[in-house]
Amino acid sequence: MQEIKCQNLAISHSGDVSLARQIVKDTSLTIGFDIEASEEIALVAGELASNLVKHAKQGTLILSPIFDSTRAGVQIESIDNGPGIADVEQAMTDGFSTTGSLGYGLGTVNRLMDEFEITSQRGAMKGTHIICKRWLRGDMNLVAPCPLEFGAATRPHPAMNVNGDTFTIKQWDESALVAVIDGLGHGQFAHKASQTARNYIERHFDQPLSEIFRGSARASRATRGVVMALARFDWKKSLLTFANVGNIEVRVIGSPEPPKFIIRRGIVGGNAPNPVITENRWEPRYIMVLHSDGLTTHWRWEDFPRLENNSATFIAQYLLRTLAKDNDDATVIVVKGAKL
Repeated sequence: MQEIKCQNLAISHSGDVSLARQIVKDTSLTIGFDIEASEEIALVAGELASNLVKHAKQGTLILSPIFDSTRAGVQIESIDNGPGIADVEQAMTDGFSTTGSLGYGLGTVNRLMDEFEITSQRGAMKGTHIICKRWLRGDMNLVAPCPLEFGAATRPHPAMNVNGDTFTIKQWDESALVAVIDGLGHGQFAHKASQTARNYIERHFDQPLSEIFRGSARASRATRGVVMALARFDWKKSLLTFANVGNIEVRVIGSPEPPKFIIRRGIVGGNAPNPVITENRWEPRYIMVLHSDGLTTHWRWEDFPRLENNSATFIAQYLLRTLAKDNDDATVIVVKGAKL
């Protein structure tokens, strides 16, 4: 990679916005981002530059290449001495605007960048400071056969046409992430909430769980909100990293000691506290069952003899048929050792 220097871009009128977008796009391509990702990062630069012109009249974008021990990326920093933002989190809600625009600026930044920090002080010459980062992803192909098998089953409330629950399963390198997401209530508004959170997760699945929760919460503020649980498996390290906000049920069968999971109560996109991230040992002989509250919680694995001999998909479908309530959406994910 050729040497890329930090650039300070003064922003004070619409022409500067277009120039900033082009510079950021060219720099992102040079760092190694593909065309689609570079366009997205340029869009972020355009949103931030436009905000400087609209709200602060002028300011500075600082464009920097960034590196850590395993990856490279790009950082965009926005600095102004404008009037500040009264409610930072509200300003990131899709549809919120103080200038009569559509109000998708900071929400777009949150969705497209991997990390997003913002501080703002109200008053003359106080202003707003934003730092956002996008990291290059390495080879997303599995470097070795996955020793885990994943199964999922979901269905909407029996009286509804759309599902307020959803899930995602992502695999890369020597890792996998599974998530169960339950939009509050059921019907179209619950569906919108869960799909909003899912879309964020699928764009940022390889980021730390704390960052995924924070970004999902910001993305979901314009919805009813969700409860959700994330489980990341690193089979090279025999490690399970887990976080849960709300009433998603989790069970691990086969572990000699009960895993230490700390569940926080609240609504992601609403009043939820930060999740507690826990780490536990994971062995392929274990079985994880993760499900929404559309399944009854009053069940025992011992009530289903020899169920573990079946595939993860069969187990998920069986538990859904057997345990699903008739007054809610329902989703279950099963993770177990694969037959290699």
